[in-house]
Amino acid sequence: MHFKLILAFVEDTSTDAIMNAAREAGATGCTVISNARGEGLEEAKTFFGLTLTTQRDVVLLLVETHLSRHILEHIGEVGEFDAKPGTGIAVVIDVEDAVGVLHQAQELSEIVEENR
Repeated sequence: MHFKLILAFVEDTSTDAIMNAAREAGATGCTVISNARGEGLEEAKTFFGLTLTTQRDVVLLLVETHLSRHILEHIGEVGEFDAKPGTGIAVVIDVEDAVGVLHQAQELSEIVEENR
C-alpha cells in the first residue's frame, strides 16, 4: 500500500471543519500541530510592537495514494482555500515508507476498492 502526506495549514477556527471534511472524504485519522505561525503575500500587521495574526494549526493526514486528490480537494472546498485569501493552504507530499499503519490497512483497502 502506498501513502501520501497531506499538510494543511489552517486557521485554528476551521481545524475541526477540516478534520471532519477529511474524514468524510476517506481519511482514517489525522494529527494536529497547534500554535503555528505564518505569513502570506502581505506582512503581518503590528500594533505597538505586537504582531496581530490569527492562530494557525497544521493538520497532518497520512492517506492512501488513490484517496489523496479527493481528500485534498474536499478540504480545500470546505476550508475555502481558493475562495478566501488567508484561510489556508494544503499540499501533498509523497511518502516513501511508513510504519504503524498495519492496523488500518484492511479498512483502507476496503475504502480504496469502493472508490475505484
